[in-house]
Amino acid sequence: MCLLQIRMSKEMEELSPLGDSGHGDGSEEETEEDDEPKICQVCGDKSTGYHFNAMTCEGCKGFFRRAMKRPAQLSCPFQNACVITKSNRRQCQSCRLQKCLSIGMKRELIMSDEAVEKRRMQIKRKRMHEEPVILSPQQEAVIQELLIAHQKTFDMTCAQFIQFRPLDRDQKSSTVEYSGEPKTSRYSYTSMHKSPPEDAVQRTANFTSPSSPSSSSQSLENKERKWHKGAIFTSLPHFTDLTTYMIKNVINFSKMLAMFRALIIEDQISLLKGATLEILLIHFNMFFNEVTGNWECGPLQYCLDDVMRAGFQHHLLDHMMNFHYALRKLRLHEEEYVLMQAISLFSPDRPGVTHHNVVDRNQETLALTLKTYIEAKRAEPEKHLLYPKIMACLTEMRSMNEEYTKQVLKIQDIQPEVSPLLLEIISKDGC
Repeated sequence: MCLLQIRMSKEMEELSPLGDSGHGDGSEEETEEDDEPKICQVCGDKSTGYHFNAMTCEGCKGFFRRAMKRPAQLSCPFQNACVITKSNRRQCQSCRLQKCLSIGMKRELIMSDEAVEKRRMQIKRKRMHEEPVILSPQQEAVIQELLIAHQKTFDMTCAQFIQFRPLDRDQKSSTVEYSGEPKTSRYSYTSMHKSPPEDAVQRTANFTSPSSPSSSSQSLENKERKWHKGAIFTSLPHFTDLTTYMIKNVINFSKMLAMFRALIIEDQISLLKGATLEILLIHFNMFFNEVTGNWECGPLQYCLDDVMRAGFQHHLLDHMMNFHYALRKLRLHEEEYVLMQAISLFSPDRPGVTHHNVVDRNQETLALTLKTYIEAKRAEPEKHLLYPKIMACLTEMRSMNEEYTKQVLKIQDIQPEVSPLLLEIISKDGC
């Protein structure tokens, strides 16, 4: 009889509530180290060591444990004098239990269910510690594909940036003071240029403040539109070119991924519309210098004032700066960055996605790959905290995405120079 048949035969024997199985029951046991064969003192089968203070087999060990944990009124159908053997041990449970007690098996040595579970977890952790975590060939292939796509579509030298319309830091709009923003903000920078005209500051404050009564709002709006013709958001043309360039790179990155190309075109569009701004945040984090608070993009450096001169408001920028400091502090590897981008891209809950299960499986594969990569490649004592921190950053990006969309639409309403491609990305209409 083959081993599999023997195993199945033994499992069939244990269908009885007080059957013979006892593996993993958490008993106190001691296995003899010499080669001399041992026999079970209950039934004469081959013993596996001392269980509950007696030399027994696995079957009698399990029988005793279950009999003690679920006591029942057992009675012998014969004369309470059955001879228990390997072949007949299931015929009289009463005499078998009496034999267990007579050879010294002790009920008090049986571990509780909680103790058994704790012991199992300890054994599992020990095995995981002893066996190093490694990436599977499939996970290695996923990471390699992401890296190739990223490196072909993302230029860390930012050589193209100098071809964009130049940053205008010398005109009316320097560091914009938003209503309600403390002058000594944590993220404020001393202006390198002259202050904006007083009326410019006032009109910008009106842009960010709650609506005025209808009697004066139209007048203010007309004055604003006349003044905005002089380009209040002087950094906007440069950031329009920058955004268009980077969005195209995100689209090209996505199209290089096999799991993305396998989706229907409608789901591809929905995923890109939902994730592009978040992936841009991840890209810019790679340039972020947490010491200076600037983004060092090759020949150009951007500070928070530049972003404010493009029209963005403090309640988005404060969150954005907190995000960049938090994510940069994690010291992510390039592999972790690209996996983070892909997890954001394959979010099944984006509006318009139809094949949720397919996208969800892709995201689960990417998340597990990231988790395994951290376990396999990181050596820090607290590496187990990195994965949940990355997930928290992904959640934070989702909240900023909505606010970013609102502010872009407001900027476009005031100064219609926002990238058409960006407007298409943030539009709620299907393509």
